[in-house]
Amino acid sequence: MIPASPVIVQSESNPSWQEEVAQSLRTPEELVRILELPADIALKVIERDQQFPLRVTSSYLQRIEKGNPDDPLLRQILPSAAELDLVDGYGTDPVGDSAAVCGNGIMQKYHGRALLMMTSACGIHCRYCFRRHYPYQEHRLSNAIEAFEWIQSDHSIHEVILSGGDPLMLSNQKIDQLISRLESIPHLRTLRIHSRLAIALPARIDAHLLRLLKESRLKVVMVIHSNHPNELDRTVEESLNTVADSNITLLNQSVLLKGVNDQVETLEALSHRLFECGVLPYYLHMLDRVQGSHQFEVADSTASHIMEELGTLLPGYLVPRLVREIEGEPRKTPL
Repeated sequence: MIPASPVIVQSESNPSWQEEVAQSLRTPEELVRILELPADIALKVIERDQQFPLRVTSSYLQRIEKGNPDDPLLRQILPSAAELDLVDGYGTDPVGDSAAVCGNGIMQKYHGRALLMMTSACGIHCRYCFRRHYPYQEHRLSNAIEAFEWIQSDHSIHEVILSGGDPLMLSNQKIDQLISRLESIPHLRTLRIHSRLAIALPARIDAHLLRLLKESRLKVVMVIHSNHPNELDRTVEESLNTVADSNITLLNQSVLLKGVNDQVETLEALSHRLFECGVLPYYLHMLDRVQGSHQFEVADSTASHIMEELGTLLPGYLVPRLVREIEGEPRKTPL
């Protein structure tokens, strides 16, 4: 069931997206109170985790069912004691990001593409985040001139990927400056933006941002990160439809998460709901084995069975590709 949400029209009584980010919920006690959850869910362990504390926007919070400690959206943002477990095979750099760093804020794993680490900031802290331990202070983009010169010098690069954190946490002014600089590099053809904020805070997709992306000479691809159909309420749908109407390609990447979307029916509903929002399913990722996320892992055999069933229920264009990212491999590895 898709929860209904009112359409938010910005006015003096509705905060800007920056204000909503600033007002994000940050304490387990407040989360428990608002969602009417059992008091013992306000776990104390996360209060010692200053690197990756609880953070969730009010927009996302409104889609979580009150009184339900097993809500699939709640599971994605609720800190748990299991995050403090040290489990063999789980590390702080599960996909080899550090080895792929090429320079100041630049990462390159795959031929023809360069990733810019724009910011460490996110509007929501997903508990399975594969970059929760990433050393942003060492590797984020702090010298844009150096980064642009590096891209300009390599004529094999045709696509630039904006990542982080969440690149849409940057202001429209900074995004405008960035796009203008990238457009001046002749061999670039595509600009790809990976953003969870498009789901967590649909108000971020404002008219100014859409105009910047629509008017760019670069072909713009926006990859959203949605894991469950309940994340795609009416407000998100309307926001994504404005993106699709702006001639921007919309794709979705999900992570297969135990207790969230590891059921055929859930993924089938997600694919249909994405298509209603103008989005094509792209990848379904196996969990990146980052320290603190082991409670979300789904076995390969279970994942393969889910995909086999999904393939019988959906048309081919709505079946995401099940993949795993392996350090040093020249592409995502299909399962």
